[in-house]
Amino acid sequence: MERVETQKVDQKGRPLGRRALETRRRLLDATAELLGKRGVREIRVVEIARKVDTSPATFYQYFKDVEEATLALAEEAAQEMPALAEKLAGAWNSGGGLEIARTLVDAFIRHWDAYHAVLRLRNLAADEGEPRFLQVRRQAMTPILDELARCIRESQEAGLVSPQINAHAASAALAAILERLAAYHTELESLGVTRDDLVETSARILHQTVTGSSGKSV
Repeated sequence: MERVETQKVDQKGRPLGRRALETRRRLLDATAELLGKRGVREIRVVEIARKVDTSPATFYQYFKDVEEATLALAEEAAQEMPALAEKLAGAWNSGGGLEIARTLVDAFIRHWDAYHAVLRLRNLAADEGEPRFLQVRRQAMTPILDELARCIRESQEAGLVSPQINAHAASAALAAILERLAAYHTELESLGVTRDDLVETSARILHQTVTGSSGKSV
């Protein structure tokens, strides 16, 4: 799926030129770095500006506040999700399904590792009912949810998965597992769970749900 780029504008709606885009990028990178160290409400605009050797006034040309910059980072992360969803394509029920599941889980964890602070704050804001973050989380997860549901329906049509299972409910449950484990997988290390363990176990749960397989033969 082709990634669609929207034209970036400043707070007055004016399109950004090359130098302005570079400044905006540096401000976002500085915001992301600070978000990795503390919460969004603890970060001041002056700190972000100082990191890129500019003034707070420059920051406000591009973003209303730190929360809006965080939202922009979350929107960037969401643009990668259609490519992750494409990893679900393939023959799940002809022997290659488990490898498809492994590929997806590994890519999903890598995605969370790359954007951990931003995605964690996105989900917290969405859980609190903030509509802009709810929308961007929905935008991010819909490609995965839709593709998982499609795969489950195909298995149901082949008589491999019970018709009593609702494909969308099952895809939501699987996505919730993926998100939660990807977000907190480093904390499982204290229990002796390696990253490889997490990928393999999550992939088998995914594979069994999508294909109806018992998992004994793979």
